[in-house]
Amino acid sequence: MSIHIQDLGANVPYAQALAWQESLLATRASGETAHDTLLLLGHAPVYTLGRSAHPANLLASRDPAIDVVTTSRGGDITYHGPGQLVGYPIIHLRQRNMLLLEYLRVLEDVLIETLAQFGIVGERNSLNRGVWVGNSKIAAIGIRVSRGVTMHGFALNVSPNMAHFAGIIPCGLVTAGVTSMQLQLGRAVPMDEVKAACIREFQNALD
Repeated sequence: MSIHIQDLGANVPYAQALAWQESLLATRASGETAHDTLLLLGHAPVYTLGRSAHPANLLASRDPAIDVVTTSRGGDITYHGPGQLVGYPIIHLRQRNMLLLEYLRVLEDVLIETLAQFGIVGERNSLNRGVWVGNSKIAAIGIRVSRGVTMHGFALNVSPNMAHFAGIIPCGLVTAGVTSMQLQLGRAVPMDEVKAACIREFQNALD
């Protein structure tokens, strides 16, 4: 089953990306669209609260210029902004005979293999979803499934402004840190290279 890749560029407003996802989910679930889609983009700075978000994890000391949006994805609170590779897969799990937990592991595998291409060892955390380097999260995952089709997805920290994470308790995890590919490698990482690696791994996993 083929996957169409759509590169939507950087600084996409969150509301616009959400509307695109909801439209694609509706046409995929109805059968009007016969293929799955992976949207790749970067967001303008925004804090998003998932269905399990606790208000206390949005700190009063945050930058008031950064928008705050409540979303339908799973998970707690996270930050999106320039320097992240955000992926929103619109995948028909029922047609693929894929269970939800299997799909989540596939997303983690894709991110782990993407990081490996740059010499970074990413790992799962037995207690928390996402991809980790030691005790620091490098990629967040949060999804929603409706009528057997997924939306929302993952955010990989390539070279975001890490100071923006100080405005929240990321994912509600008080004792965990946040890291990026740039921090791990000590150098800038071209977004186009990360994007290309992620596309290859995603197609290998699901095409």
